[in-house]
Amino acid sequence: MNKQKATELLTKNILPFWQSLKDTNHGGFYGEADFYGKPNKSADKGGIMTARILWTFAAAYRELGSEEYKHYAEEAYNFMLKAFLDKENGGLYWLAQADGKPLDVKKQFYNIAFGIYALSEYYHATGEEKLLKLSMELYNVLEKHGRDLDTGGYIEACGKAWEPIDDYRLSDKDLNAPKSMNTNLHVLEAYTNLLRAGKDEYVKEALRSLVRVTLDKIISNKKTFLLFFEMDWTHIEAGISYGHDIEGSWLLYDAAVALGDAELIKEAKDVALTIANATYDLAIDHENGGLLSGRNAAGELLSKKEWWPQAEAVVGFYNAYELSGDEKFKTVAESIWEYALGNFVDAENGEWHNELFTDNRPDTSMPKSGFWKCPYHNGRMCLEVVRRL
Repeated sequence: MNKQKATELLTKNILPFWQSLKDTNHGGFYGEADFYGKPNKSADKGGIMTARILWTFAAAYRELGSEEYKHYAEEAYNFMLKAFLDKENGGLYWLAQADGKPLDVKKQFYNIAFGIYALSEYYHATGEEKLLKLSMELYNVLEKHGRDLDTGGYIEACGKAWEPIDDYRLSDKDLNAPKSMNTNLHVLEAYTNLLRAGKDEYVKEALRSLVRVTLDKIISNKKTFLLFFEMDWTHIEAGISYGHDIEGSWLLYDAAVALGDAELIKEAKDVALTIANATYDLAIDHENGGLLSGRNAAGELLSKKEWWPQAEAVVGFYNAYELSGDEKFKTVAESIWEYALGNFVDAENGEWHNELFTDNRPDTSMPKSGFWKCPYHNGRMCLEVVRRL
C-alpha cells in the first residue's frame, strides 16, 4: 500500500470506468451498469449517485489537479441542478428519470447531506462562491426541516414541501424508523467538509451538537454504532454493520479535529480506537480475507462481503494506526488493501465488483454501478491513502 499504487488504482481503474458512463444525450451519468460494465441507458438516476460522482471527481481534481476531472465534476454538478434541485421548496429530490425529469420528489436528509458534501468539496477544489452558497442553502433547509431540536440529531425524511411522510426508509433493507445512524453519520461527514469550506459558526455549532449526539446516543458502549432509533433515541434492534463501525470511527475523529476542540478530539480519539479494536476483534475474516459485512438482528453473520466496507476498513484501520502507533492496525489495513485489490478490483472491465460470496467469487447478478454503487468509498480510500502516506 503506497501513494503510487493508490493513484494508479484511482486514475486507471476507478475513474475511467465512471468517465465511460457519461450520458451524452441527457447529461449526468447512466443510472446503472451491469456486472460487466454495460450501461442501461434508460435506467433512472439517483440523487445519491449523482452527488457521490460529483464528490469523487471534485476530490480527484482537488488532489491531482487534472482539468479532465473538473470536466466530469461539472457534468455531475449540472445534472444535479437540472434533475434534483427543488427550486421552489429547496432541497434535493431523491430520484429522476434518465432524461432528468424528477421521479421521486421526497426529501431524504441523507441525500441532502450528500449534496452538501459534494458541493462543498467542489468549492474546495475550485473556489467558486456559487458552490459554497448552494451548499449553505442546502444546510439551511436541512437545519430547518431535518434537525430535532428536542432530542438532538436529524430525522430521516419529509415530503416535497417538507410535510411529514409515513415511509422514512432509504432502501428496502432498512427499518422504517424516524432516525438512523446512517443519516446522522453522513450529515456529520457533510458538515465537517462544509465547516472547513466556509468557517461558518452556525455550521460549527450544528456539527458540535451532532458529534455529541453520536457519542452519547448512537454509539453503544463506545464500541459499535447502533443503527435505528425512535424519535427519543430509543434503540430499535437491527443488527451490526461492521463497515459503518470502522467508517464512523474515522469520520467521527475527523469531525472533532475540524471543530478544533482539544477535549472533544481526545474523546473522539479514544472512541475511534475502541471501535477500531472491536472491529479488529470481531469483523476480520481470517479464513478468506477482508472485512465481514455485519450481523442481522438475530446475530447471524451476513453471508456476502460488500465492496464499500473494504475501502472504509483500509482508511479506518490506518487512521487507528496513526492515532495509536499500534502496528496491528497498519498490518490489517494493508491486508484488507491487498484483499480488495486481489478480489474486488475488476482489472478487465474496470471498477470494483459489488459483492463476493463466502469463497470470494463475485456475484455476477449485482450491478457494477447503480443507485448505491458509486465511486465514493473506493475513490475516497485511494485519496486518503495518497494524503496519509
